[in-house]
Amino acid sequence: MNQTLEFDSASVSRRIMDALRLDPVLLSLLLILAAFGTMVLYSASGADQAAMIRQTTRILVAMLLLIATANLPLRVIRMISVWLYLAGIALLVAVIMFGEVGKGAQRWLDLGIIRFQPSEILKLAVPMVIAAYLSDRVLPIGFKDLVVSTVLVLIPVVLIARQPDLGTAILVGSAGFFVLFLAGVRWKIIIATAVSLAAATPLLWKFVLHDYQRNRILTLLDPESDPLGSGYHIIQSKIAIGSGGVFGKGWLNGTQSQLDFIPERSTDFIFSVFGEEFGFLGSVILILLYLAIIYRGLYIAAHAEDNFGRLLAGALSLTFFVYLFVNTGMVAGILPVVGVPLPLVSYGGTSMVTLMVGFGLIMSIRSAKRFLV
Repeated sequence: MNQTLEFDSASVSRRIMDALRLDPVLLSLLLILAAFGTMVLYSASGADQAAMIRQTTRILVAMLLLIATANLPLRVIRMISVWLYLAGIALLVAVIMFGEVGKGAQRWLDLGIIRFQPSEILKLAVPMVIAAYLSDRVLPIGFKDLVVSTVLVLIPVVLIARQPDLGTAILVGSAGFFVLFLAGVRWKIIIATAVSLAAATPLLWKFVLHDYQRNRILTLLDPESDPLGSGYHIIQSKIAIGSGGVFGKGWLNGTQSQLDFIPERSTDFIFSVFGEEFGFLGSVILILLYLAIIYRGLYIAAHAEDNFGRLLAGALSLTFFVYLFVNTGMVAGILPVVGVPLPLVSYGGTSMVTLMVGFGLIMSIRSAKRFLV
């Protein structure tokens, strides 16, 4: 009797997931990660219940948007990709003209009822429009399609870097690059591009990077040169992660975080809080959870019904990996500080919504293949 009830319950759950066009595996992993993030954020915020309520509300809104996006047919997603891209570019230009300035950067638009970063739109619009453009082309892509796609990627990347927002520019550029990579760009072109960028490094250093960006790179190489200034973030972050040991100090018991030594501990450096409280073992489990999400996204991409779905799902999944790699590398002191949040864990709403909508796109791609397990 109990086995029958369990079978019926599983069958009902499966039918509900199918009706909502959701992938139960990916959804379960995302909910587990969001629960992890909420728990860590409670500690990182100093047990601030108001912050927890705001973040929980954002998660619920993001989940509703995920469900709505998952129910969009692929033909609709493909059709709106160009308009979303053009709207994103227009909003980036509006940021240059009318955007709010905060902490030395001009990244926000305030429309009265809502304040947001238009650059977040391009994290989705760029891979969508490149995937739509290349989906009808013969793969691997030719030189002309490569040039057109590269221009479509560089326009928003340059506008975002001008704000300046190097972290978001990297994510948008990565999203576009992954579509091209999955479309079969030849290795000799990738290697030639890498060599050209390496050769242009002195010019980028002198004429492109801002003073604070150059300072962050120098700080990465020698954070102890300014321990109370530019090196403070990295030094305190590494102390927190290292002091966690193998098993951590326990939830709410991190000294570096609770005594306010870790800067931006609820946002960019929240992984330091996690590492201190849950140790090496907890950090490994968290990273494995991220990798499981990425694997599921790539699995869905591999089984997509057409090139558009394969390119888009693959690019979004690999961009999620870039989020993880850049943030954890930043707080561990192996990458410069660029202001990339830990996905679905760091405090904030705009990034949360963008990521969940991205996973909604992946689930829409998955729902086209009903046999996918």
